[in-house]
Amino acid sequence: MSRRTLAVARSRPQNRGMDAPRARAFEPPAAAATAPSTAALALLALGVVYGDIGTSPLYAAKETFSPEHGIPLTPDNVVGGVSAIFWALMIVVSLKYVALVLRADNRGEGGIMALLALAASAVRERPRLLALVLPIGVFGAALFYGDAVLTPAISVLSAVEGLEVGTDAFKPYVVPIAVGVLVALFAIQRHGTGVVGLAFGPVCLAWFGALGAVGVWNVLQAPRILAALDPRHALAFATAHGAASFLVLGSVLLAITGAEALYADLGHFGKRAIRIAWFGVAAPALVLNYFGQGALLITRPEAIANPFYLAFPPWALYPMVALATAATVIASQATISGAFSITQQAMQLGYLPRMAMRHTSASTIGQIYVPGLNWLLLLVVGAAVVGFGSSSRLASAYGVAVMGTMLATTFLTYFVLRYRWRYPVTLAIAATGVFMLVDATFLAAAMQKILDGGWFPLAVGAAMFAVMTTWRRGRELLLERLRGGSPPLGAFVESLLASPPGRVPGTAVFLISSADSTPNALLHSLKHYKVLHERNVFLHVEFQPVPRVDIAKRVEGERLADGCWRVLVRYGFTEDPDVPAALERCASAGLVVEPMEATYFLSREKIVPGADEGGMARWRDRLFVAMARNAGSVTDFFRLPANRVVELGTRVEI
Repeated sequence: MSRRTLAVARSRPQNRGMDAPRARAFEPPAAAATAPSTAALALLALGVVYGDIGTSPLYAAKETFSPEHGIPLTPDNVVGGVSAIFWALMIVVSLKYVALVLRADNRGEGGIMALLALAASAVRERPRLLALVLPIGVFGAALFYGDAVLTPAISVLSAVEGLEVGTDAFKPYVVPIAVGVLVALFAIQRHGTGVVGLAFGPVCLAWFGALGAVGVWNVLQAPRILAALDPRHALAFATAHGAASFLVLGSVLLAITGAEALYADLGHFGKRAIRIAWFGVAAPALVLNYFGQGALLITRPEAIANPFYLAFPPWALYPMVALATAATVIASQATISGAFSITQQAMQLGYLPRMAMRHTSASTIGQIYVPGLNWLLLLVVGAAVVGFGSSSRLASAYGVAVMGTMLATTFLTYFVLRYRWRYPVTLAIAATGVFMLVDATFLAAAMQKILDGGWFPLAVGAAMFAVMTTWRRGRELLLERLRGGSPPLGAFVESLLASPPGRVPGTAVFLISSADSTPNALLHSLKHYKVLHERNVFLHVEFQPVPRVDIAKRVEGERLADGCWRVLVRYGFTEDPDVPAALERCASAGLVVEPMEATYFLSREKIVPGADEGGMARWRDRLFVAMARNAGSVTDFFRLPANRVVELGTRVEI
């Protein structure tokens, strides 16, 4: 039997009527528009990247100096607390994320799922390390969903609480107003963020400008606060008050919430724009504002009730409430969009089932909308706002999710440094060890508040971890069962054509779960129809642990026999699969698939829990079956024409 490669990537003439000119259609299209300037990207990054950390002054200083910690609000303690916030920003954000983690990009993409894929590929030849990397990375990603719930809740609620500063009459309406803002925010998600996104940069630039200006004004009233630049004050604050010092670190870390966005949005803005936005605008404004709040507390300790809003003159209160609400909506929008993106990546990498997903922009990559996740997030966010009732109570829950994800990021970065970039072990430990110690200390401090609300993000993370690991393990078991129950594709085709059934015109495209497995859909088709199509394409879609696959490597394949082809289509975890478009690339190599003559045969498995001891626990079996039954349509996921699809079922026990 003749076996010839489909030179789809680098087409060359074939024999037996397959001569074709060199493929030009596979060259990447020329850029249609000039890329945005670094200045424009830096301006947009202010809203998308720094929206979350930029709204932390609304609650971070207030919680750090809360009387509940038992630390007296003396000038020395205020200087020490502000110093702790300042050095947390410098060590965790400036050094860890901006200087180190931004370097660990997965072909230009960032985020914990991209980092997990990078670290896993680096240790794939070391099973023991891989068994350690995968669960920690997945749990860090799962905790991100807890962050996606708490960021909108605490940000919007803390902004609206400014109304209470003006008059107590607004107090009963704070929670309803916050819920109303959140409902409106989630309701507009289906329209995309293009129009709102145009205002992200300017609004956040005004926000950071206001933060810096009021900070300078207050620092001039009490210049003593500048002593907080000395790290010895931070060290004294963190050690001089016994258990209270350790506990208060759980509030200090609120100043660095949102730092993970620097890495998650790397692919959208690039390192240069993110760094310029941080060092040029965000960091100076945040530092000045925290110093300003500290100066206010030195001169007016009673301002601890709400040091952010009380730092402004009375006439600016309500304009700042409006600006803060706009800024928190932007911060929430960025987190929601991040949840959509990480969900897409998790689906492509095999950690979540297919979900209905819509692209909300024809020109901007990455703007997606996941309806089911959107409304689930709204439900959980609304429950958090109503259940916790105040930003102070939400703050107790917030740190656990944030620091858990940050610690997982640092952990994965070590494996990239050591096994991907081949750094000496001592250098890799030195580069990540200090940050891991800082992250672990902050996480331990945050865990002290588990009973006060820290259980909430842990519960969300644990639920998502169970879902993600169950889906991945269930798919592995399912593929093992399918491969074990079907003959090798090459041998089956050879035996089939030795005594071929009747042939009918047209092209049959069989989607196969692995490159060498015979699809159940073909077996059932032969059983029921007793015919074979004129052309038969066995197509396997493979998602690789990279953001995007080079166009030259998108489609490969080989001719198995007369009229039978095996095609491999590769995609990255940020790309959307399009099977008909991939088949068009085969035309230059001689495999011509006419859209109106092609029929797509899919195998639909009816999965039932089994008694096999080598499988999963019974509850996980049932969870996997439920997810599989409710997974999104394969037809929609691969963009198959619905009127050209035939599904043939089979029963599979796992």
